[in-house]
Amino acid sequence: MIELVAFDADDTLWHNEPLFAESTARFREMLSQYHPPEWIDARLYETEMRNLKHYGYGIKSFTLSMIETALELTEGRIPGNDIAEVLAFAKKMMQAPVDLLEGVKQTIPLLAQSYRLMIITKGDIFDQESKLARSGLGDYFFSAEIVSVKDRSTYEAVAKRHGTPPNHVLMVGDSIKSDVIPILEAGGHAIHVPYMTPWQHELVEDDVAGRYEYHTAQSILEVPEIIERIC
Repeated sequence: MIELVAFDADDTLWHNEPLFAESTARFREMLSQYHPPEWIDARLYETEMRNLKHYGYGIKSFTLSMIETALELTEGRIPGNDIAEVLAFAKKMMQAPVDLLEGVKQTIPLLAQSYRLMIITKGDIFDQESKLARSGLGDYFFSAEIVSVKDRSTYEAVAKRHGTPPNHVLMVGDSIKSDVIPILEAGGHAIHVPYMTPWQHELVEDDVAGRYEYHTAQSILEVPEIIERIC
């Protein structure tokens, strides 16, 4: 029995990764006089991963990592106006329109008629709350949990906080690493809806994913039918 259906936000309900890809491309171009593009991308990713424990996820963390990487790759010689341009990247990302994925506008109201819906997502609280408010979907979700990490204990704590046994919770998201595996380990259910350009950090090896039983939908439009089959 499914009582609570939880959704990831970024790249599950609305597009997000393209904003990071665009800023990364502009950052790469900015530093092209110093290093090859592959080296810039690799160093930026390393900095992002190193900084997760300090800044968490989201645009602000990404911006600080870009600045740190720029300073390292130029040995501190990067001009102040280039740092200002990095900050401009971040502001543009924060102000970008919320672009819903195809099928979201139809699927969420439909599911809300039969299930309690909530959001469980990582990222910056201000940014995620702003996107939810601007998405036009806010009234369909009874709660939005913005967490620093998605692991088994996080899902267990969220389920307990909302008075629902984990085995009555279903998670829908684009990341096998964050949206599928940990809720299954907690005893719940999961539907993986792959995004067209997944973030490198969220990828898992096929043999790891193959250890778990979960459902896959090619579009969020398939989610209601899958839930009906589970129930």
